[in-house]
Amino acid sequence: MNDVSASRYPIARIPLLASNVVAASQPLAAQAGLRIMLAGGNAVDAALAAAATLTVVEPTMNGIGGDLYAIVWDGKQLHALNSTGLSPAAWCRSRFDKYDQMPMKGWDSVTVPGQVAGWTALSNRFGKLPFQKLFGPAVEYAERGFPVSPFVASVWPELAALVSDQSGFAETFLIDGRSPTVGEIWRAPGHARSLQAIAETEGETFYRGALAELIVSFSDRTGGCISLDDLAAHQPTWCEPLSLQYRDYTLHELPPNGFGIAALMALGIMENFDVRAMGRDSIDAYHLQIEAMRLAFADLYAHVSDPQTMRVPVSALLDRHYLAQRARLVDLRRAGAPTPGKPRLGGTVYLTAADASGMMVSLIQSNYWAFGSGLVVPGTGIALHNRGSNFTLERGHPNEVGPRKAPLHTIIPGFVTRNGAPVLSFGVMGAAMQTQGHLQFLSRLADFDQDPQSICDAPRFMLSPADGIANLEAHLPPTVADGLAGRGHRVQILPTGHLTFGSAQLIKRIGGVYCAVSDPRRDGVTAGF
Repeated sequence: MNDVSASRYPIARIPLLASNVVAASQPLAAQAGLRIMLAGGNAVDAALAAAATLTVVEPTMNGIGGDLYAIVWDGKQLHALNSTGLSPAAWCRSRFDKYDQMPMKGWDSVTVPGQVAGWTALSNRFGKLPFQKLFGPAVEYAERGFPVSPFVASVWPELAALVSDQSGFAETFLIDGRSPTVGEIWRAPGHARSLQAIAETEGETFYRGALAELIVSFSDRTGGCISLDDLAAHQPTWCEPLSLQYRDYTLHELPPNGFGIAALMALGIMENFDVRAMGRDSIDAYHLQIEAMRLAFADLYAHVSDPQTMRVPVSALLDRHYLAQRARLVDLRRAGAPTPGKPRLGGTVYLTAADASGMMVSLIQSNYWAFGSGLVVPGTGIALHNRGSNFTLERGHPNEVGPRKAPLHTIIPGFVTRNGAPVLSFGVMGAAMQTQGHLQFLSRLADFDQDPQSICDAPRFMLSPADGIANLEAHLPPTVADGLAGRGHRVQILPTGHLTFGSAQLIKRIGGVYCAVSDPRRDGVTAGF
């Protein structure tokens, strides 16, 4: 296999080869991670520095008030962290009777933000440098300002328009009522103060201190019901990753409440077909992946939720015999409209870092839709996420909204091993695109032996769970798009790099060094030495 080569697709990047690497969706964040590595930090330290900086330099996609998942290869084994928060205790079902669907903004979309506690948990278990030191670059950019990068500036007005009516938003994220432009210096002094306080207290202030009190006071004044007890009760959870072997590789994902299980289900369906024989970038290969994803989504939305309320065990959803049965529903000539099976009962940022010791980190954090809920705690820069919108109002559904419950989550970090050894730390930002990106990337690796840059640059599809439309990137060959339409897919061609297709970062281990790739669809870069 050719591990490093020029991509066969139109690109604006080349991969980075180095012993210590960081890949992030915004250049200043990647460089923040590099600065921490050069100061003696390891891959986890670098990832946390980049993560904190991303809340400042890419606020359209994440913030202090979001959630986090991570997978860490410590040099010998994998560890998975779920730091996603629960709904407030006051979220009784009757509170939502006034809605036809879960709201996408405002307080009735805000669950407890778990991200800050996730930062602390990662640092405590794996970090090398003091926690406070990791926030230097982020605080500096928030306090002194930085020039807004091109992609972030391009989406800021569109995303701001969705939530500009929410309390605290305009004062925090607009300049005299407008969004910042490319290269304009953006400062966020309140954000800087919050990050500094989080650094000094190792996150305690956010859940049990002054920042927690500001969040709850703001909630009380503006119609929310989140309490000090809700915040103080949050605890990150270390868990065993789920995994599924596909060809010679094993994909590892976080278990529910996340979407990662859907990528594993789809791969378990695909393994029943000879994808390599179909040909790379062929109509058959795209058709099969889309159909496998349809089947996986049908089960995901029917059965997956907070693990405490799931009625179907994870083991049943990943059972090989069950997935083989689901595979028999795939018609290679026509698009399907699958229903959930009956198993046998028994706007996000992603970054990755790796160091010379062998440690690799796959980390994703998010405010979810646009800037999140649109609510920003005055004077703090804390933009609260809207993950609660992923609950359902359907009575009796395992993911039905309720008190102290984790919603279904789209964000998923990915990790690939081969024969127990680390191969690839990767992720793809972008709501439901993330699961589909994992599927497409692993197929390109395992079925077609593609190098990391080509895997990243290849044309993507994004099957919309809402309406079943297969969105295709414009650099996909027209014959494939026409062929899919001819098989009954409702096809929509979108420009290459459209927000729908997300953004990826990849680090592949090659011998004793790494090949790092940052998606040309965004502002991101790789950095290393």
